[in-house]
This record gives sequence, structure tokens and C-alpha cells, in this order.
Amino acid sequence: MTDDLLEEKLPRIPEGYVQMNWTQGFGRQIGPLFERIGEGGAYTRAFLVSEHHTNGMKNCHGGMLMSFADMALGHAVSLNAHRFWVTVRLLTDFISAAEIGDFVEGTGEVVGEEDDLFTVRGRIWTGERTIMSATGVFKALGARPAKPHWIQVAEG
Repeated sequence: MTDDLLEEKLPRIPEGYVQMNWTQGFGRQIGPLFERIGEGGAYTRAFLVSEHHTNGMKNCHGGMLMSFADMALGHAVSLNAHRFWVTVRLLTDFISAAEIGDFVEGTGEVVGEEDDLFTVRGRIWTGERTIMSATGVFKALGARPAKPHWIQVAEG
């Protein structure tokens, strides 16, 4: 007998989201992670709260939410400057909790830029409920490599 979930038992991921292809490093440890790209470069990153994301109270662990906020907000630098980045500061306000089965979404917006430092404001939510607000300062590093033509065509 297998412990794998049958396809009809898998949780539904909202339309427009695709699973991010993070198969190495930290993203693999906390995933799976999802992304939706909208018009004009708008984006939303997301994850489905699973048991490995929870604390002793069976809520999504604050460290998971902070890691997710870091990735969701920092992505705004990737889109704005097409560069790699590192986090200088991340300030978060926990407003509500997320539970197993909640689909948590997040996005960020660059609100300031000086030299190689970007200030990003973001929000993390599930459904209509805000879970966390955040502000981050990110330092832009070297240029990101261009995506292969076939990926650009698929996204474009």
C-alpha cells in the first residue's frame, strides 16, 4: 500500500498559479512555492500551509511567514532592476495566523530606491484576511542572467 495522496485528494491550487521550479536549497525545503504573473509585471507568490510549515499550535510558523515574506518582497527587486539581491532589513508585523490548508499569498512593491538599495512594502494574506505586513530593504547585486528565449515566449 502507498502513502501517496490520490490525485483527487490533492489540494486545489487557485487558477493562474504555477509551481515554482525550485528544486535545490532553501526553497525546496519550505516549498512547494507557487507564482502567478499578472498584467504589467504584477506578481503574487504563494504556498499552501502544510504540516511541515506549522508550529506547536498547528498554525503556520512565524519563521516560515518571515521567510516567505522575504522571498515575496525581494522578488520586486528582481523585477524592477533585473538583478540578484540580498536582504538588508526585513520588518514584519504579524496580524493574523494561517492554518493547515490555507493558501497564503504575498507580493511587494518598490517604494524607494537609492544607489543599490531598494525599499519594498508588501502584504501577506490568505483569502480576504491579512496575515502580515512587511517592509524590507534589499541590496541589489550583480545582473541576473537573461532567461532562455523559450521561457520568455511562454511568459510573454
